Amino acid sequence: MVSRVRVWLNRTYAENVFFMDQLRRNPSDRAVEIHATHGDPDSPVLAAADTADLEPEGLSPAAYVEYALDQCRRRSIDVFVPRLHQAAIVAHRADFAAAGTALLAPPPEAVALFEDKVVAYEAVQAIGVPVPPWWRVRTADELVAAVEELEGAGHKACFKPASGAGGVGFRVVTRTPFSLTHLTGFPGPYVPLDLVVEALRSADEPVNWIVMPRLEQPEVSVDCLTGRDNVLRMAIGRTKNGRRRGFTLHEQWLEPARRIAEGFGLHHLSNVQFRMFGDRPVLMDVNTRPAGGLHQLALCGVNAPWAAVQLALGEDPGTVEPPFLGQDYTVVSGARPLRPVTLPQQRTAETGPLLPAVPAPADAVEPAAQAPLPL
Repeated sequence: MVSRVRVWLNRTYAENVFFMDQLRRNPSDRAVEIHATHGDPDSPVLAAADTADLEPEGLSPAAYVEYALDQCRRRSIDVFVPRLHQAAIVAHRADFAAAGTALLAPPPEAVALFEDKVVAYEAVQAIGVPVPPWWRVRTADELVAAVEELEGAGHKACFKPASGAGGVGFRVVTRTPFSLTHLTGFPGPYVPLDLVVEALRSADEPVNWIVMPRLEQPEVSVDCLTGRDNVLRMAIGRTKNGRRRGFTLHEQWLEPARRIAEGFGLHHLSNVQFRMFGDRPVLMDVNTRPAGGLHQLALCGVNAPWAAVQLALGEDPGTVEPPFLGQDYTVVSGARPLRPVTLPQQRTAETGPLLPAVPAPADAVEPAAQAPLPL
């Protein structure tokens, strides 16, 4: 009899309810139990899980590792998919292995490399992957110099934190003075240069931004699955052009993603993003974690989360190729249930350990009751 697999996702994106759905619908029909933790009691991943805990707030990375090890031991976790404090967690892979838990995450060297976008650009450029021009900016004068050089070459300048994820902090620089135009409609990414300069000069400490030209669509996000032998098992591109989404296996996107995933040991699931600079694709970002849109590969007949769990368990899924490419699509929001009962009162490191998780009620709405994805 094949034993069930126990998987834990910590403080992850709401979209990963679909990641969880696909694990349960794995093609082997192997039983999967999912544990989830989050800082938000209304996160849908808590409702979608079999067991759930609220995470303590205010833990240092080292303290969080101890919390995570305790979760793995108490919950008998077979595979841990870390997002929060990924770098600290993967540095203790041996401790998790001793607890019987495999980490579905790259080694610490790869995670550290791609935490800083400037360092990452320098590294991938050295192996022949095209990147856009960039400047590391810490002061107002450095920002103005970078913007003027980009504008002089005919580009729009944008900036974002050198370390960050999910587009947080991304802004496009404009020379248009602040006016009511900026206050009509929905907030946008455009920010007048003079306001940014004023904010930087009045700041108490320097920033750590990367300034680069605004890249054009299409955006292609290549989902990769790589073994610990540094051999790629899967590379499928998801395209985005306005609202229209689709899929691609064109080598202009897959070849540089493969070079990065294999060359830097991005074991397990990673995501390599490209956009256009002029008439050529260039690297935009590398994520050392499963992408929030990974589940969309189900439209190509691929169950990437399950293949990744197999790989983490030492059960090589072999080459994962889509049997077909799904038609173009768009993404719309949908309702997901929340836990109908209140989770235990959140505890902090100072107030003591978390109370036991509240089990999902027997009559809770089944999350998969929505129109099912393939696989």
